Amino acid sequence: MNLKSVIAATLMMVGTTAMACTNFLCTKGASKDGSTMITYAADSHTRYGQLRFHPATDHQPGEMLKVYDYGSMKYRLSIPQPAHTYQVVGFINEFQLAIGETTFGGRKELEQGNANGIDYGSLIYITLQRAKNCREAIKVMDELTKTYGYASGGESFSIADPNEVWIMEIIDKGDEQGAVWVARRVPEGYVCGHANQSRITTFPLEQKKGFASISSKNMKNIFKPEVECVYSDDVISFARKRGWYSGKDEDFSFCDIYNPLTFSGLRACEARVYAMFNRVNSQMKQYEDFAMGHNKENRMPLWIKPDTKLGVHDIMKLMRDHYEGTPMDMTQDVGAGPFHCPYRWRPMGFEVDGKKYIHERAISTQQTGFSFVAQCRSWLPNKVGGILWFGVDDTYSTVYCPMFCGINQIPICFEEGNGSMSEYSETAAFWLFNRVTNFAYLRYDAMIQDVQKVQYELETSFIAEAEQISERLASMDSEPRMMAMLNRFSNLKAEEMMKRWKELDNFLLVKYIDGNIKKVENGKIKTTETGVVASPDQPAYPAWFYKAIVDDHGEVLRVVE
Repeated sequence: MNLKSVIAATLMMVGTTAMACTNFLCTKGASKDGSTMITYAADSHTRYGQLRFHPATDHQPGEMLKVYDYGSMKYRLSIPQPAHTYQVVGFINEFQLAIGETTFGGRKELEQGNANGIDYGSLIYITLQRAKNCREAIKVMDELTKTYGYASGGESFSIADPNEVWIMEIIDKGDEQGAVWVARRVPEGYVCGHANQSRITTFPLEQKKGFASISSKNMKNIFKPEVECVYSDDVISFARKRGWYSGKDEDFSFCDIYNPLTFSGLRACEARVYAMFNRVNSQMKQYEDFAMGHNKENRMPLWIKPDTKLGVHDIMKLMRDHYEGTPMDMTQDVGAGPFHCPYRWRPMGFEVDGKKYIHERAISTQQTGFSFVAQCRSWLPNKVGGILWFGVDDTYSTVYCPMFCGINQIPICFEEGNGSMSEYSETAAFWLFNRVTNFAYLRYDAMIQDVQKVQYELETSFIAEAEQISERLASMDSEPRMMAMLNRFSNLKAEEMMKRWKELDNFLLVKYIDGNIKKVENGKIKTTETGVVASPDQPAYPAWFYKAIVDDHGEVLRVVE
């Protein structure tokens, strides 16, 4: 999942299947209802969209957990289980602790990692089973990597609980055990983002008085509310020892030492953060040259304050972007074809007349396995307050379905083992959504309107219904009844989504078959009084496309009078 390596490879015209992800972080003070929210898009040509489930479990003394690599599923090591582990639904646990990530890889000297440690994916899942809030999560991650090693490259983690949101960046130490890292609390009222490029630069260092910032040797102080920055003891000294840094401690920049900015890091990674920031803050235009890789010195801030507070649907929409309204707009260049399709098949890099070029890497991309918006609400009981709005395939056309963090019955359409990247399943949401999107890519500008109409209907109804049932569930005095209703609601919404999307799949095929566009009346294909289908529309190609055809093949196609 090392995007830096991915982009370098594509620029050299080498194919790859590695992943690249996008996260957005929203604090209580930046949200309309006072919830915290983080997003995550797991983008990979080999990642299947399904929802993992780990029940809460009591463990016997001496019981061991076998750790398997999140990507390859190869066995890594075994570690002792605690007396009790918490329930986890996807990337949120029963206490509304949610974690997402993006990989930045980092320095080549460290890219192999420690083969005997815990990989980044397992680190997330193990932490969710052992921590109740952001601060506990950081403490657990520190303890796990110190004790067992860290076997992945650079990662940025989004960590949220009902009250706080943190960004944590970590990188392995190569042939040494453990990791170096920095974690910062996102200030109240602000939003943050990361997309496969380290973003933490300088950070406050621990002072003799006060606890605004602490190093991990003083981890006992992490639960003091005034602590807003935590870092590993050797995050600076390790860099000095390797000869990568010789300046003052207070000038040390995590990003600049462990993941220095490059053109690809800007254009394919920071540009996605810019796209999100640009849509919530009217002052972001000044950083466009930075996002496009033209001015490294004009660095975007780590976090910004949105012009207006954001609702959960606003956050969902931020995950739907092809750089519309910017010079990088993927719907506008000739690569989008006559139907403005904002997708480019791999490889991302290409060469013409000895010069290298790239296709844009947008937030919305065809190879997304799954994505989510984790919403954590402090005013509700934990099992009701946390919702993992879960979707599969391309974020632009997915539907975010409400999975309450307290459910213990995963809907069949998201269930592990229901299909895979090599096995089709009619009941799997992943395959149904891919059927719709891959057809829509053929005549995108017209078909996406039908897709997003149904998407909007489902999501707006889901959001309203989730709010209503949350209040009912919170007032229940019977946990068994509450659990039954939680499971029923999330499973019914998933079934409703699947039913409606199958209807959409059928409708699109009938409406758009053979390049025609049938007329629609009152939501149905229009027919004559005798039941014969009305004559379909056959929209012409745009003028520029006809000209391109003539420029390329005009002498053969020209009509001779």
